[in-house]
Amino acid sequence: MARLKVIQKRSAIGTKPNQRETLRSLGLKRINDVVIKEDRPEIRGMIHTVTHLVAVEEVE
Repeated sequence: MARLKVIQKRSAIGTKPNQRETLRSLGLKRINDVVIKEDRPEIRGMIHTVTHLVAVEEVE
């Protein structure tokens, strides 16, 4: 199964509470934090919620 590398690129300060909670659920705490997640629909939905705050790459 494919995996996604999610990198937080922007601060969560000033964002909506649900976006801050989504970042925390993804495991991101600060700028330049990196997490590797399985490519599943629920993870894709979380990423879609915070697309303006993160960068996503596909990893083998």
